[in-house]
This record gives sequence, structure tokens and C-alpha cells, in this order.
Amino acid sequence: MSSPQQTPSFLDRRDAGQALARELQHLHLQHPLILALPRGGVPVAREVAESLGADLDLLLVRKIGAPGHAEYGIGAVAEGAVHPQLVVSEEVMALINPPPGYLEAEQRRQIAEIERRRLAWRGGRPPIPVAGRTVVIVDDGVATGNTARVAIRAVRQDGAREVILAIPVAPADVVESLAQEADRLVCLATPEPFVAVSLHYQHFGQLGDEQVLELMGKREALPVAGAGGT
Repeated sequence: MSSPQQTPSFLDRRDAGQALARELQHLHLQHPLILALPRGGVPVAREVAESLGADLDLLLVRKIGAPGHAEYGIGAVAEGAVHPQLVVSEEVMALINPPPGYLEAEQRRQIAEIERRRLAWRGGRPPIPVAGRTVVIVDDGVATGNTARVAIRAVRQDGAREVILAIPVAPADVVESLAQEADRLVCLATPEPFVAVSLHYQHFGQLGDEQVLELMGKREALPVAGAGGT
């Protein structure tokens, strides 16, 4: 028997970002740094940063997919101030049992892609330092939690004072798991069945490099406190 069709929780990523910002306002954060997980998290995070008057930057994270099934994540790798951070799902690894050398090769490939994006989106500029800051990691939603988990650990490793994960939508069990990683977690909706992030948006188009640059470039022109945006 098929599940009843769900009504999308959000019109688009901008709508989700505005709703997330309203919730974050209640936390009364002091001088937060908003980190967007590109590409989908960028328009959400921009709305949050504008509403909070906060600094905005990117946190470059890449999923490591299973052999032959790139969308089925077995782990993720994130940029860091010193070296990249890798997180692997041992449960999925045991289930998939990838061939010898696969994980190492994929890690190298995704680190290379992170470097490409760093040049394309930042022009080689270093990220805003997170040490001693309250950091809010923002994405457009979470499915397995691997990407968010590695993002949290990478930011914590780089010395963030407090790490908050802010997402519009995610499965309830994943939210419970990620709440053990972050200092605080804000999630607006935990619909069941979850299936996919895209189903909870009325409009969920893919973003290209140009759109990321446009969103971050517009943010640069806005007056922000502290270190400034990228």
C-alpha cells in the first residue's frame, strides 16, 4: 500500500531559511558565524545570516558514496583549518563492504573537489576562522546525517566554542543521533515517512556554481560584524 502524499513543509529554500531564522532568533546568539553547506544550504543560510546580522561563510563538505551508488553515502569529508576531517558510517561500510582501497581513493577524489570548490567559490581565500566562535551550521535538510556529522566534527576540531546545527527538515531518528554531536540542534520538521529532502519542498531546483557565487557575493555587500563574510 502506498503512503499518502505529503504536503511540502516549505515553498523553497528561501522560505525554509526565513522560518529557520525566526526559530534561531529565540536563542539570542552572540556574534554567531553562519556556515552554509553548499550547494543547497547556501540560500537557506543566507536568509539566516541576514536575519541575525551574522557573518556568513561556506563549509565545504563532500559525501563519499557507495560503489556504483554515489547517492548512498558511506561517509563524508570536510575541509578543516589544519587537515580534512573524515567520518565513515561503520554500519553502512559493513553492509556495503567496498573493495580494498575504495574509501582511500574516494577520500582523495573528494578532497580534490573540495579544493576545486574552494578556488571557484572563495578564489583561494581562507575560510573565516571558527576558533572561539558560536558556529551555526546550516543545510537545506538532512537525510542520512553523514554530511552534517562530519561538518560538526570538523568545526569542533577547529576550535569552535559552540556548534549549533540548524536544518529545516530531517528524519526524527537522524535528528536524535545528530543532537548527540552538536551542542544544540534546531530542526523545524521531522515528517514520517521521510524518503528524501526534496519531497518536503514545493520548489527544489539544483544550484550551480554561479548561483552559489551570486548568493555569497550579494552577502559580501551587506554590512556584517566581526570577520566579515566571504
